[in-house]
Amino acid sequence: MLGLALACAAGSGQAASQDEQEHACRGDAFHFCASDIPNKEKITACMKQHYDELSPPCKAMFKKPPKGGKS
Repeated sequence: MLGLALACAAGSGQAASQDEQEHACRGDAFHFCASDIPNKEKITACMKQHYDELSPPCKAMFKKPPKGGKS
């Protein structure tokens, strides 16, 4: 279920397979957004809120949020 949520969360970034997305962001999702699992919308919002703290491989799955605004 986490893989599906991460795939949806990361869908706004570069094209990558679901396995690549899950591998890149699993640790970050559990670290920053564990309380939001399995709600994919909440995981997406949480991951974007923590964009600057994400690991480089996971960060690559997301578009950088605009400065001073919400994505």
